[in-house]
Amino acid sequence: MLTFIGLGLFDEKDISLKGLEAIQQADMVFAEFYTSVLMGTTIEKLEELYGKKVHILSREDVEQNPCWLDQATDKDLVFLTGGDTMVSTTHVDLRLRAQDAGITTRLIHGASIASAICGLSGLQNYRFGKATTIPHPYTSSRGVTVVSETPYDTIKLNRQHNMHTLMFLDIDREKGYMTVNHALALLMEVEKKRGEGIMDNTLAVGISRAGSPTPIVKAGYAHLLKDSDFGAPLHILVIPASLHFVEAEALVKLAGGPSSIIEDIED
Repeated sequence: MLTFIGLGLFDEKDISLKGLEAIQQADMVFAEFYTSVLMGTTIEKLEELYGKKVHILSREDVEQNPCWLDQATDKDLVFLTGGDTMVSTTHVDLRLRAQDAGITTRLIHGASIASAICGLSGLQNYRFGKATTIPHPYTSSRGVTVVSETPYDTIKLNRQHNMHTLMFLDIDREKGYMTVNHALALLMEVEKKRGEGIMDNTLAVGISRAGSPTPIVKAGYAHLLKDSDFGAPLHILVIPASLHFVEAEALVKLAGGPSSIIEDIED
């Protein structure tokens, strides 16, 4: 059997009792932390809590050559990820591979950033449209720095349906953790290139260290918010569409947004 377990948002204590029990009963424990990272803990702390060795898998181990998966035909394996399991397409693909190999699978869910941002900011969960990821710029074969325009287009698409946009920020082994500040700067760079007005006087909400004892939640106009200090990672960004009056009040009172957010709705 292969059990997929979501570990939650921040540290080793976020795991559910059901998930902890499954780990302790498993024959082997595997984990990947390239799609998400628990910033408030270490592998040593996880192993101390579980009483088990945690085998860390690379992207290649999961996506290209998951030979470790064969052991689940006659052993109980668990596969750990940050956040909630199955949020990433990578994990769905792995589950399908297991099913095709005749391996029984089950899911044990954990807290997800997708729901945590709603609780922290006051934005309503049913108002979110398509999510996207803002990647680090890369250098093309011609030596040109390329900034992805896909996140900008996703905001534009969601705006057409009056939906908020959740933007995951890149985690890269070499380039590190993208910040809210860098993400907003990249969006504005695309805006300057295309001049479509998507980022003009728009609101943004930045969140860091969700699930920790001291998360930071800040709302404000994007051109000002990009200079705010969000502290240590992980960061995540939301670009809201038009606001319900309860959402507007929440962004002012819970996220320190400017009072003009409420005034604009009242007008």
